[in-house]
Amino acid sequence: MKGLVYKSTGNWYEVHTDSCEVYKCSIKGKFRSLGIKSTNPVAVGDYVFFEIINKKELKGIITKIEPRKNYIIRKSVNLSKQSHILASNIDYCFLFVTPSNPVTSSLFIDRVLLSTESFGINTIILFNKIDSYDKDDINYIENLFNTYTSIGYKCLKISVRNKINIEKVKKYMENNVSVFTGHSGVGKSSMMNALDSNLNLKTSIISKQNEQGQHTTTFAEMFDFNNGAKVIDSPGIKGFGLIDIEKNEIGGFFIEISKLSAHCKFNNCLHSNEPHCAVKSAFEANEISESRYLNYLSILNNDENNFR
Repeated sequence: MKGLVYKSTGNWYEVHTDSCEVYKCSIKGKFRSLGIKSTNPVAVGDYVFFEIINKKELKGIITKIEPRKNYIIRKSVNLSKQSHILASNIDYCFLFVTPSNPVTSSLFIDRVLLSTESFGINTIILFNKIDSYDKDDINYIENLFNTYTSIGYKCLKISVRNKINIEKVKKYMENNVSVFTGHSGVGKSSMMNALDSNLNLKTSIISKQNEQGQHTTTFAEMFDFNNGAKVIDSPGIKGFGLIDIEKNEIGGFFIEISKLSAHCKFNNCLHSNEPHCAVKSAFEANEISESRYLNYLSILNNDENNFR
């Protein structure tokens, strides 16, 4: 029997079939020894094959996972593993950004984009809560908006609360599998509720003391919408894990750096201290974003343990 994983709660997976049956499945022990260095061998969005062990109670055992076209990961808190797969087989990643309450840094944005670019996932940046921006917030968001639109990313200014530009988001989601990500408290669960009020997902309360959202989604789950969209709601995360990316590959996932690198003198240029570097020259001439270049260097120099 073949199905699609809609929910993962640790040891059990909710698998939906084409006949609209929902099975509660576990996994065979052999998955533990396949060398999959992840805390979750099966992820939401996976197409799987399973054996029915109890037809009446709709229980099964997953025996095989179909190859994934892509996936996104975060670093695992389990030191014995490398990563935790947040979701797989994704068409769009919607990255929620807010200027305050909580603040989303450009470094966080670039780490997410590096991860999604490395797996070929289209990412749309949603600047949420535009109805509540003060002057500083407006300036902060305008700078980010101009930075990312200028290099080719689709960006939308939205308000989930006041339903500003929500229809545009829904159009991108139509007949696609999407994942929502960003810090806790940026509006992911609120967006889900705005798309379908029957979901009634719990939303987070922002701490005034540290402006951090409380984690309200503790596991990944997929939801269906009437326009053919499927949305994977993932746990709020502080940063994406950068797994299995070599240092000399990082620049290739920064769009503007990748274009300029062809003009560097050395093929293996890391755009840091090398002479005759086209990227450094462009930075010094203010032809590329300062924040993007500095974030690139930060990832290159400070995240050594995350790269091969």
